[in-house]
Amino acid sequence: MDQPSGPLKRLLICADDYAISPAVSAGIRELAAVGRLSATGVMTCMPAWPAEAPALRRLGGAVAVGWHATLTDQRPLGPLPRLAPEGRFPGVAALFRLCFSGRLPTAEVAAELERQLDAFEAHFGRPPDFVDGHQHVHLLPGIRQAVLALFERRLDARRVWLRDCTDRPLSLLRRGGAFKAAVIAGIGRPLAKAARDRAIAMNHGFSGFYDGRRQSLNDVLPRLLIGAEDGHLLMVHPGHVDDALIACDSLTGPRQTEWEALMAAGLPDRLAAQGFAIAPGAARP
Repeated sequence: MDQPSGPLKRLLICADDYAISPAVSAGIRELAAVGRLSATGVMTCMPAWPAEAPALRRLGGAVAVGWHATLTDQRPLGPLPRLAPEGRFPGVAALFRLCFSGRLPTAEVAAELERQLDAFEAHFGRPPDFVDGHQHVHLLPGIRQAVLALFERRLDARRVWLRDCTDRPLSLLRRGGAFKAAVIAGIGRPLAKAARDRAIAMNHGFSGFYDGRRQSLNDVLPRLLIGAEDGHLLMVHPGHVDDALIACDSLTGPRQTEWEALMAAGLPDRLAAQGFAIAPGAARP
């Protein structure tokens, strides 16, 4: 395939779930070190985070480092008697029900988000480059208001950007398998509007949804970039598998498959053939 004429569009490849386990974190650092990632989001509530932070700091500007706010499945950093009475966040379906029924304990959520952001700054030594949410929780009613409040009080919108999970309906449709992407885009529109009103920078388009148990990133990558603009964000979940990951998350084998696809020698040429280049870590959307 001939490379399109004209300058290549910037593609932000963002690896979610840094610190979910040591092996996942190692895989993300390996990709970042050779320029196959633009960004990674950190789950600061995970026990591995304090130990995994120094190696991430040593990568310098090779990758943007963000806070991956976590409110599902894992253990919180502080007591949440209503949201996590047994010391574990609810599953994503239960959290969605709480948010859309107006039963979310918003004060507890705001306090936990503060703790997680504190943990980012304490171990990384500075504020995050961007903010997003594990399983897209930052989009949800009751949670998005708490995230925006952090921008008002302690996150500088001139330096910290926010993940936008929306995209143009036609682009979603052309990529196929668009139901989940369309649902998340619909949920995300209020946050995107609020961020624009506050002059908070965001990525320009979003993709990454596919069935990792039946498909591979290598096979679906061209489809995921159909209709993508300059500054598009591709969400990925690469990494190696270890016992710590198996103990806390059901997404295991596809992480290694994604790592291999992103590390493949021909990836830059494949992206260039579609008109993209991987944005460097220092790039803002």
